[in-house]
Amino acid sequence: MNAKLSNEQRAAALAELDGWTDVEGRDAIRRSLRFGDFTEAFGFMTRVALVAERMNHHPEWFNVWNRVDVTLSTHDAGGVTQKDIDLAHAIDGAASHARTG
Repeated sequence: MNAKLSNEQRAAALAELDGWTDVEGRDAIRRSLRFGDFTEAFGFMTRVALVAERMNHHPEWFNVWNRVDVTLSTHDAGGVTQKDIDLAHAIDGAASHARTG
């Protein structure tokens, strides 16, 4: 099992991520992304799903038309771990290949 990140590790990791913030009242991080349309949003989700499956670490997400809200937390660790940070970096990479706003 991955260990939860310390407050210092988490702050340092968030400083390196684009648009990720802490989730109030929960040990998790979140990012909201906007795309040109539903097809771009769904394509992004498909790219992330393939990476998440390889990592065996799956995001919580919500999609409406061109918006995708992603929340990451390692449930068996009870909070944010390095797995979440690694997936957040992969999500940022997938988002950089699409038009976001």
